[in-house]
Amino acid sequence: MEYALQIEHLKKTYPGFSLKDISLQLPKGNIMGLIGENGAGKSTTIKAILDLIQKDGGEIKILGRSMETDRKTLNEEIGVVFDTINFNETLTPKQVGKICGNSYRNWDIEQYKAYLEKFRLPEGKQLKTFSKGMQVKLCIAVALSHHAKILLLDEATSGLDPVMRDEILDIFLEFVQDEEHSILVSSHITSDLEKVADYIAFLKDGQILLSEPKDRLIYQYGILRCKNGVFEQMDRGDILAYRKMDYQYEVLVADKKAAEKKYRDAVVDTATLEEIMLLYIKGEFR
Repeated sequence: MEYALQIEHLKKTYPGFSLKDISLQLPKGNIMGLIGENGAGKSTTIKAILDLIQKDGGEIKILGRSMETDRKTLNEEIGVVFDTINFNETLTPKQVGKICGNSYRNWDIEQYKAYLEKFRLPEGKQLKTFSKGMQVKLCIAVALSHHAKILLLDEATSGLDPVMRDEILDIFLEFVQDEEHSILVSSHITSDLEKVADYIAFLKDGQILLSEPKDRLIYQYGILRCKNGVFEQMDRGDILAYRKMDYQYEVLVADKKAAEKKYRDAVVDTATLEEIMLLYIKGEFR
């Protein structure tokens, strides 16, 4: 299998926080969603991928190469959108296009103009007059207009209304359709990832708790709801995380159908990404 992104044993320590042995693989032609609560390490991981921070250990390869040795080529092939605008706010979209034309060998001015029109971004207005959503759309237009092979997106859709988010997600799906392009997107909007992601990686406190194909999480994982007596009799190996509610337990299980057969006095429901994330964040472990 060819990988667009490989992270092996990434470590980075700050006072009060550290990434602990992060390993991820994003197969080429796919979208991976990176989820977790604020402060879990999503942005730090993306900055480490881009070599914007000095890592304390581990190896990162993008399209089979390292930013440390092949930065110039990889900068052309990576499209980046952070949750804040990375252009001077006194610039206009037209001026941004000229700067990018001098920065990227493969800059496509016609494609850029088409995205400005599609996103209804006026060419002549300064970026400081734009809403946060408009600024994010501009950054997405730039990322999509220099023929990048991989997109790294940090909360890229968080400032957009639901209609525009849906439109952007469709663009992301088109981007990877030829199986030559790939996306890593961190987001707290799990419904967006349920629509577009092929893989989900869940970060908590600087650690990867799970990295799975999305379809496995959606169609095989389940939430078992039961009384105290059933919970106390459960095999510990079946419990990924659990939470005690007022009158019952909610238990995250990895095999919904097996749990239904094994624990007939319990109810087992399909789990959404949000429910899985909340149980890992707020739940307990045995």
